[in-house]
Amino acid sequence: MDSNPKIEKVCRTALEKKAENIVVMDMRHRSNICEFFVVMSAPSTVRVKTIVDHIEETMEKEGSPALHKEGVDAALWVLLDFGSLVVHVFQEDTRLFYGLEQLWGDAPKVHFTP
Repeated sequence: MDSNPKIEKVCRTALEKKAENIVVMDMRHRSNICEFFVVMSAPSTVRVKTIVDHIEETMEKEGSPALHKEGVDAALWVLLDFGSLVVHVFQEDTRLFYGLEQLWGDAPKVHFTP
């Protein structure tokens, strides 16, 4: 891991609620919006909501509340903006459909070990 405590916290928190296929993408030389994407998925919208709620609660307790969020009601693709870090929580089929990792395929992947 790139020794970014915020990324570590988000990934570990997501795993506590059984997030799947977590990918961390280094966006520092690809985007002026953020430094990192964390992309993950869940098999159902219920699980997506559970993961999102847990990440939000944990990060707020850590003093890093989300600055903005999108897609919470539908829970097919939820975006949580933490400034330098943007978290994407997808329902599995939606993740495949939009192919975010392929869209930003030139962005280096950052290793995360659970």
